[in-house]
Amino acid sequence: MDSRTEGLKPQCLVRSHDRLGEGPCWSAREGRLYWFDIKGCALNWVSPDSGEAGRHDLGLRASAAAACAVGGLLVATERGLAHWDSDRAALRILQPMALEPGFRTNDGKIDAHGDFWWSTMDDDGGRRPGRLYRTRRSGETEPVIDGVNIANTVTFTADGRKLLLADSQAQTIFAYDTVDLSRRTVFAHTRGETATPDGGALDAEGFLWNAQWGGARLVRYAPDGRIDRIVPMPVEQPTSCAFGGPDLQTLFVTSAWDGLSDADRHAQPLAGGLFAFRPGVAGQPLPLFEGTLIHPERLNGR
Repeated sequence: MDSRTEGLKPQCLVRSHDRLGEGPCWSAREGRLYWFDIKGCALNWVSPDSGEAGRHDLGLRASAAAACAVGGLLVATERGLAHWDSDRAALRILQPMALEPGFRTNDGKIDAHGDFWWSTMDDDGGRRPGRLYRTRRSGETEPVIDGVNIANTVTFTADGRKLLLADSQAQTIFAYDTVDLSRRTVFAHTRGETATPDGGALDAEGFLWNAQWGGARLVRYAPDGRIDRIVPMPVEQPTSCAFGGPDLQTLFVTSAWDGLSDADRHAQPLAGGLFAFRPGVAGQPLPLFEGTLIHPERLNGR
């Protein structure tokens, strides 16, 4: 075993029992880690310092978020983009959007320039291809990449020049040139394995940490796509990860029990929980989302 991996044992921080945990997002302003249970139609949160945690019923499927300069979260939901008001514990749709029947949102993240990118997918296992959208600070939302069946990872290099985007159905992570999105190369893949690339996060050294569904592992990839290390997980289906904590040196990992047999769920009692560990490297800081879409006057209904 790689000596750097020894002792890296993700611990279950919250036994949230999420059917499909996803979209972890750190709010430095609140000192909270937020994440979603997509199929449970819920938003979870935990304050790592105090251990206090909570869960809110959203009444709709939501999956990805970015912390906002005005507070709260910008949230990608099946009904469009919304703002989560943490003080009022309320979700308000700001930009309604009618997705194709049977589709929902999936992954998403803010880029180095402060634009929010988010994906849609066919909830029937990605049978039909989905899209990747970009919402600018101006509030304009546009489709930018088509033909991705299950878009995941959605992570940007610190200079904003490269997008790492996985098509989980193809078991491949692609690298896109953000200046010309038609320029795409294969970054890494797991074809021929049971592991499938899912959500990811970049650390301060430019390495990608990727949760791998069905593989019971996190993989750290070097900037050239080489596997740097593998961290075993105590659950088969880790779904995504995000750095957080005041020093951004804690890696939080979501997971799911969706699709597991009763026997597998019995063997994995922590499936669907939120995990955390300190990998020995800080995360890449992410900007806050700001602009006309979440301007205070708009949020206050004026």
